[in-house]
Amino acid sequence: MEFLDNFVTTIRFLIEGLWVTVSVTLVALGVGFVLGVLMAILRVYGSRPLRSLAATYSVVVRAVPVVVTIFLLYFVIASIVDLSPFLAGSLALGFASGAYQSEIFRGALQSVAPGQMTAARAIGMSRVQAIRHIILPQAIRLALPGWGNEATLVLKDSTLVFAVGVPEMLRRAQYVSSRTLEPFLAFGTAALLYLALTMLTSFVLGRVEQRYRLMI
Repeated sequence: MEFLDNFVTTIRFLIEGLWVTVSVTLVALGVGFVLGVLMAILRVYGSRPLRSLAATYSVVVRAVPVVVTIFLLYFVIASIVDLSPFLAGSLALGFASGAYQSEIFRGALQSVAPGQMTAARAIGMSRVQAIRHIILPQAIRLALPGWGNEATLVLKDSTLVFAVGVPEMLRRAQYVSSRTLEPFLAFGTAALLYLALTMLTSFVLGRVEQRYRLMI
């Protein structure tokens, strides 16, 4: 009975951190989406210098551990620009995710038939208009399976903002473990909540993928 009471109390405490985890994930995915789409467009349709710049961003960022990116943004950039731990951690995750998302969207852009760009230009569209209205909507739908996988990875990577003091679920689990001296209860409960959140995310994104799947 005591274990059950402690379990319920622990869940209630960790759920407060769950909303922080979700917020970090959403901000990171949003930043990563913008960066990823932009870099992918530059890789496929940009000039040679822009293609090189986008490729360098992808290679360098993917080679650096995400936690190092978080530390650089929080301890270096935040000393110049005022950033809270939450914002620094979320932006760092988004910056890192953008490199992976750029590869996802680059592959999707290259999967769209080249003739569609030619047809769009033939009816008077500019290159930018063709990308925006013809190519990109199809590419985003084609990218949904890979993007869904990246979303679950970012959700799990959100635990890394623990390193700069953001009170998400893992941080709160540590508080519980230190106070109760029951690490299995604290971190086991956190694992269950992460599992439930990951399964829910995969289910929702799977339904979105089925709804907007593009057959080519």
